Amino acid sequence: MNQPVPLTSLLRESAVRTLMVEQAAIGALIGKLDTGFDQACQLILACTGRVVVTGMGKSGHIAGKIAATLASTGTPAFFVHPGEASHGDLGMITRGDVVLALSNSGETSEVTALLPLLKRMGAPLISMTGRPGSTLARHADAHLDSGVEREACPLDLAPTSSTTAALALGDALAVALLEARGFTAEDFALSHPGGSLGKRLLLRVKDLMHAGSRLPQVPLGSPLRDALLEITRQGLGFTCVVDKEGRLAGVYTDGDLRRTLDQHHDLRNLNVEDVMTRPGKRISPDLLAAEAVRIMEDNRITALAVVDQHEHPVGALHMHDLLASGVI
Repeated sequence: MNQPVPLTSLLRESAVRTLMVEQAAIGALIGKLDTGFDQACQLILACTGRVVVTGMGKSGHIAGKIAATLASTGTPAFFVHPGEASHGDLGMITRGDVVLALSNSGETSEVTALLPLLKRMGAPLISMTGRPGSTLARHADAHLDSGVEREACPLDLAPTSSTTAALALGDALAVALLEARGFTAEDFALSHPGGSLGKRLLLRVKDLMHAGSRLPQVPLGSPLRDALLEITRQGLGFTCVVDKEGRLAGVYTDGDLRRTLDQHHDLRNLNVEDVMTRPGKRISPDLLAAEAVRIMEDNRITALAVVDQHEHPVGALHMHDLLASGVI
């Protein structure tokens, strides 16, 4: 007697079929790339305004994501709903903009209704459709073929492979433009200041360091007791030790104190230079806070002296400051 196939196996089999169909759909896009892709990129690179992305239904959702990806990678863009465009939102589009319109069939009425208005306005039109001979494709200045052989939906009805292909083609467009513009990680951070990447790439040591009266320091020749009081007073786990010219000669840390206690029975006659760490790890105030993280992690320390170009201490940075800022 045949045993019934477990439901969980059937579900996974369905998932595998879906992913394989969509994987094939994305792979097939490579053969569809032609001069239309080059023309689309050139139109956007020459654009003095913004890229206005539009689409209806599921294509509209993909259009919104493409607009967001373009905007975050150096190409100013926004989404306009085609239905709302016919009722006033068309005023958001200017002659200097480029319009990117998505429609799998290329015949979506809400989108094709915009064609006469866009032509009259003179805004260049890029279409992304699954049918190069469609109305939208034929009236576009550049066409991107996102056609798929079939949908992953077993009924071949629900937009699945087609929307996945359009999304991937939008990513390809955004990345090509990103590379053409020489867009850098720091440029990306400027549009993501609230994210962890933005904080790692925008925050510098001088933005986080303790300076002025919060800078722990004692001169060479100070009794060890004075160094310990300074560490306690500032609460940063270390103090800078400076020479007569005010340059950093070394540091004395909580770790140094533990070693001092192991090696010396009487601390009363010790001076700080007898037990300090020379020359001490240091960093420039203009370096990225992420570089401070690397130095701390590589040397298994929790604080750094911040020095200027003359090796004068100008600040102190603790691991807690990096944690609190979101750099790590």
